[in-house]
Amino acid sequence: MSDRASAPRLRVATPRDDSRTPARSQPSEEVPAKVRTKALRAFYGKTEVLHGIDLAILAREVTAVIGPSGCGKSTFVRSLNRMHEVVPGARVSGTVLLDDEDIYAVGVDPVAVRRRVGMVFQKPNPFPTLSIRDNVLAGLLLNGVARNDADGLVEQALRKAALWDEVKDRLSNAGTSLSGGQQQRLCIARALALEPEVLLMDEPCSALDPIATARVEELIHELRQTYAIVIVTHNMQQAARVANRTAFFYMGELVECDRTEVVFTRPKERRTEDYITGRFG
Repeated sequence: MSDRASAPRLRVATPRDDSRTPARSQPSEEVPAKVRTKALRAFYGKTEVLHGIDLAILAREVTAVIGPSGCGKSTFVRSLNRMHEVVPGARVSGTVLLDDEDIYAVGVDPVAVRRRVGMVFQKPNPFPTLSIRDNVLAGLLLNGVARNDADGLVEQALRKAALWDEVKDRLSNAGTSLSGGQQQRLCIARALALEPEVLLMDEPCSALDPIATARVEELIHELRQTYAIVIVTHNMQQAARVANRTAFFYMGELVECDRTEVVFTRPKERRTEDYITGRFG
C-alpha cells in the first residue's frame, strides 16, 4: 500500500449535490494524463448510455471503474480503444485523447488505436485452434506485423504476464489446454505482445477462482509500473487492493473519482457511499 501513498495527488471534483452535473477528474499539473475523455457520450442506437464523461487516466497507475450492472462501465472502457463502435448501431460523441491525440479524429486508424490501447476481456478467450506460442503472436499476425524475433517476443510477453515458467516447455500445446487463470494470463500476454501503452481490463477475474484471481492481481501490481491500466470490477475489495484511483459510475454518469482510499473511506457523494456500503447495487 505504500506505493499508493507516494503516488501523485490529484485534483478532484468539488463537493456537489445529487444533481446531474457530470463529475470531472483532473490530474495535477505535474502529472499529465495518458488518456483523457472530454464530454464523452456513448449510444446504442438512440439510447444514450454514457452522459458526458470527463475522466483522466494517468500513466503508470491503475484506475478501477466500479458501479452497479448497467451503469456504463464496460461501454466506457470499450470507448477508450474504439471497440464500442464495432457493435452495430453504436456510436460515441465527445473526445478521447491519447497523449493529446483524439483517437476519434477523422483519418485515425482504429486498428492502430487498438495496438496502443490493448484490452483483456471478462472471460479468457484464447484462440482454440492455436498453440500457446501462436496465441501470443495472434495479435501481431492479425495486424499484419512481421517480427524477426518472434520467439524472443513470445518469451518476453509470457514473462511480463508471469506465465513463462509455467509453459516454456509446452509452447506447442493448445492455448485452451491451460487452466482458466493461465488462459487469462495468456490473453494478457497476447495483449502485451503488441507493446501497448494502455491496458484495459473488463472484469478480468470474474470467471476465475480465488487463487487465480490473486495471481492476476499480483500481475496488475507489476504491470502498473509500465502501463496505464483501467480495470472494470464488481469486486470492491479488488478495487481497493489493486487501484491507485477509483471512479464510481451510476446510470451512465461519472459520480466521482479520487484516490482509492478516499473513495472508500471519505466519499464526497452520497450515492458513492450508498453503493460502497451496500445500500443499493
